[in-house]
Amino acid sequence: MGFAQYDEYDALGLAHLVRRGEVSPLELVDEAIARIEKHNPTLNAVVYKAYDQARATAKGKLPDGPFKGVPFLIKDIGVAVEGWPMTSGSAYLRNHVSAHDSVLTKRYRDAGVVLVGKTNTPEFGIPGTTEGRHLGICRNPWNPDHSSGGSSGGAASAVASGMVAMAHGSDGLGSIRIPAAQCGLVGMKPTQYRNPGGPDDRARAHGFVVDHVLTRTVRDSAAMLDWTGWPEDDAPYAPVPKARLYMDELRAAPGKLKIGLYTDVPKDGVRPHPDVQAVFDATAKTLEALGHTLIVKKDLPIDWRKLYRAQAAVSGAMFVAGVDDWKEIIGHEPEPDDFEPLAWASYKGAMKLTPSMVGTGLQNLRLISRQILALWREFDVLLSPVTITPPPPIGFLDPVNVAPREFNRRQGQVFGYTPPYNMTGQPSLSLPMGMSSDGLPIGMMFTGRYSDEATLYRLAAQLEEARPWSARRPAVWG
Repeated sequence: MGFAQYDEYDALGLAHLVRRGEVSPLELVDEAIARIEKHNPTLNAVVYKAYDQARATAKGKLPDGPFKGVPFLIKDIGVAVEGWPMTSGSAYLRNHVSAHDSVLTKRYRDAGVVLVGKTNTPEFGIPGTTEGRHLGICRNPWNPDHSSGGSSGGAASAVASGMVAMAHGSDGLGSIRIPAAQCGLVGMKPTQYRNPGGPDDRARAHGFVVDHVLTRTVRDSAAMLDWTGWPEDDAPYAPVPKARLYMDELRAAPGKLKIGLYTDVPKDGVRPHPDVQAVFDATAKTLEALGHTLIVKKDLPIDWRKLYRAQAAVSGAMFVAGVDDWKEIIGHEPEPDDFEPLAWASYKGAMKLTPSMVGTGLQNLRLISRQILALWREFDVLLSPVTITPPPPIGFLDPVNVAPREFNRRQGQVFGYTPPYNMTGQPSLSLPMGMSSDGLPIGMMFTGRYSDEATLYRLAAQLEEARPWSARRPAVWG
């Protein structure tokens, strides 16, 4: 195929070439490795390289899944790969090696992908940027002086630069959608529990974190969720089943949707950056031209402060429980030098939580989630930006050198739209709908009813055709 074209294909396109015999899985793996070696010194997207294992796998008999022979990367947090390190971006876990594949890893393998390595993530996935002391700074292919987002910033940087066509990510408060937006990609946060978390999913007990992939095309996202998104037989909280394959939804017109428009964030006086507002306005005009009904929402009647207090209590308690689990595995208590300042402050602060605070937090999350979900009685999809600003410069959100209180204040200037839909469990999708005045990607977020990825995928396919983004190329590419 003229391997200079490797990065011109999406993942399904590469798998199609494998099936036609026009390229071998080994040739694809070698191309991925070449691009990782070319761009990783600049981007630091890939933090563990399993090249020998990948080549051996590519030479063997691969499952005949939808992505047969396609190189693939796993985020270095949450999803175990047998024999591979899993540090969660923390020096505390620097010597930990996973003993088995997670259920999701097995499903990825069954889809036919070839695992090539692991991607960068900030410590414990806490920051909305991928900057840290242990794994280092991951940079944005569109401009390496800017953040790639977090916490799936390594995955986003790898896909956006053409190292791979698709990579695993996870999203606890925006960690797929934020890097997708900042790197010009498609990033679906599926419905809570849509993808499996087993066999040991104790860290998902509060339900905020979900896994999926970051891609350059809508169809790759839909095809992978078709393959992985079915419940384990021992899963206690299975989502509502889909009516049909998401790939079939892409071929169906979305119809005339009612789309809410919302740009406020739960922080007084914060408005979207002018470039973000311009992309939002242009997206709204496109939706209207496509025949959808727009419903402007000046405000959503939600007590956001109460919601975030509840989330902080529950997330804090889960963090402490998670560290307790790691103590048993690592064999010693964490010391201040084991954690970066932000994670250490989060851990010490969470140690002060009372049972009443955590219990009340769980109750309020439940009640406020009902209030949020009820809003979709008025519309089918809610449109908002993914971030308040375009990708910030490297160092603005630095969890190592910026004091935790100041760091959180700065995060409030950049983020705020994504977290509620982790708490409600709704599917929420970032699409690369525009660019900033200085050439950085800006994503828009489309959030659907609980368990209704179908509507989002139909709408996304329509927008991808109406305002295609495939021709855009970052500075670091190919």
